[in-house]
Amino acid sequence: MDSVNVFTDGGARGNPGPAAIGAVIIAEPGIKTYRISRKIGSTTNNDAEYQAVLAALVFLKDSKNILGIYEKTVINFYSDSTLIVNQINGLFKIKQPLFKEYFLKIRYLEQEIKANIYYRTIPREKNTEADKLVNQALDE
Repeated sequence: MDSVNVFTDGGARGNPGPAAIGAVIIAEPGIKTYRISRKIGSTTNNDAEYQAVLAALVFLKDSKNILGIYEKTVINFYSDSTLIVNQINGLFKIKQPLFKEYFLKIRYLEQEIKANIYYRTIPREKNTEADKLVNQALDE
């Protein structure tokens, strides 16, 4: 596998309130698509955004052999959360202890996956499928 694209989103109704995550993992563009959609309890939007990234990373780690991910694979994460992407990329300071924990878990999972992983911000309009998964989970 040369590249994998991952679109993540998290949301909370009420902020804090009932929350859910969504992720779309596209391996071999147009051939294999995997989806993650689930409730995560009551929390904030930013917490849900981090949990969506973590859930996608866990999926990639657990499916590494099935997906054919190796050291030269490029994994592009896309999120509409500027805060989360900039914190993960080291551009914004992480002040909340819970988010520091998430950051460390992200770095650990990246090392386990052993690929080239990049995080990018995209406009909300380009993240509609992951957003739809969040809302489906919340509506269930």
